[in-house]
Amino acid sequence: MNFKEQLEQVDIFRKVGECADQLQLDTYVVGGYVRDLILKRESKDIDIVCVGSGIQLAQKVAESLDFHVPVSVFKTYGTAQIKLGEWEVEFVGARKESYRSDSRNPLVEDGTLKEDQDRRDFTINAMAISVNREDFGDLIDPFDGVKDLKRKLIRTPAEPNITFSDDPLRMMRAMRFATQLKFDIEPDTFDGIVENAERLQIISGERIIEELNKIILSDTPSYGFKLLFVSKLLHQFFPEMVDLQGVDSVGDKSHKDNFYHTLQVLDNVSGMSNDLWLRWAAIMHDIAKPATKRFNKKVGWTFHGHEDKGARMTPGIFRRLKLPMDDRMKYVQKLVRLHLRPIALVNDRVTDAAIRRLLFDAGDDIEDLMMLCRADVTSKNNNKVKRFLANFDKVEEKMQAVEEHDHVRNFQPPISGEEIMEIFDLKPSKMVGELKEEIKEAILEGEIQNNKEEALELMYRLAAQKGLNINR
Repeated sequence: MNFKEQLEQVDIFRKVGECADQLQLDTYVVGGYVRDLILKRESKDIDIVCVGSGIQLAQKVAESLDFHVPVSVFKTYGTAQIKLGEWEVEFVGARKESYRSDSRNPLVEDGTLKEDQDRRDFTINAMAISVNREDFGDLIDPFDGVKDLKRKLIRTPAEPNITFSDDPLRMMRAMRFATQLKFDIEPDTFDGIVENAERLQIISGERIIEELNKIILSDTPSYGFKLLFVSKLLHQFFPEMVDLQGVDSVGDKSHKDNFYHTLQVLDNVSGMSNDLWLRWAAIMHDIAKPATKRFNKKVGWTFHGHEDKGARMTPGIFRRLKLPMDDRMKYVQKLVRLHLRPIALVNDRVTDAAIRRLLFDAGDDIEDLMMLCRADVTSKNNNKVKRFLANFDKVEEKMQAVEEHDHVRNFQPPISGEEIMEIFDLKPSKMVGELKEEIKEAILEGEIQNNKEEALELMYRLAAQKGLNINR
């Protein structure tokens, strides 16, 4: 099989091949680029392997270009990288690896192309295409990777136990590729993952979460999570999510399986948005249901307060999973805390004050919150789903009307703390905070309009009641 025609459409391959011939290095494009080329998927990351010094080849390629291109050299790993517009080209010498049982860090030595392919994680990533002039475009596929692409199969080139014991991160990569490509995992390969699942514990949280986030950003992330669950990989790093699985029954009263419900919500959100953190909010929205589950003889199973408990759990889970602890965590925490609030606003008797409070609390994230709420409707009863979604339409209409009139989304109080201190000659104190809070509450309750004139009038009345005098 030859891919000369496809490689010629990208100038860099001819250039790399010319430089490789000048240095007398057998050189190949390998791995993900080859896989995606055969699958007709776009890829801008090119991995070049040569039998010799990858750093020397990278420097030769950079020197041969008509314009200056810096070469990033990583001597520890024997690799080098150049960037050409959208393209990232990484060079490395072919190598062979051997492992000790107590470490995933291999002993690396120079090797042949065959030895380099032998150490690859999966057959679909172990293919190479020559860029030398003599055999430009020829495919080298020692493990039938093309056949596995056609069969949509993830399979290891070596015996699975060896592959995964040597580098347990490959188990997460198997899940990620299966999810992204919508492939199956070959039975022996999957058995190897199950047998080595506990080995994942020697992998850093940063590496695990990198693969997990790629699963979450796939078209159907639930597929990856089901694989993670069945293989017991999920149990190694996200026990809170594992705890969602299962159904308890007392008499004829049962609750739904919150693990599979969460996955449905995640898929629903993924159909609406590519935002990673909104998808994380879907994962986390019911995370505290196991901790808040109670049985009541009259009403059955309850999960009272799971939204507040879940919001409190969010920072700890994010910290342990090596997720960011900045505004992205706070965004997820906010949506978890608020995800039940819009449901209570469906009632026709709901006051504008309740709408104003939700708009104020959600701020610019109100659209994302409503997206999450819509995704949270997962009943198998289509009529029930339609009824719930129609109710959310009404809530959004109410919110739009209130916002147009009152402008409370992310509103700043019409009177600042500094102004209060200046008017009444106060130092920073509890009194200043109380005045600001009472003005805010009056606006949210609809007792005054959200403008400075009415806020000042209320402030003077409140101040008089508190015995404050104006600073003249």
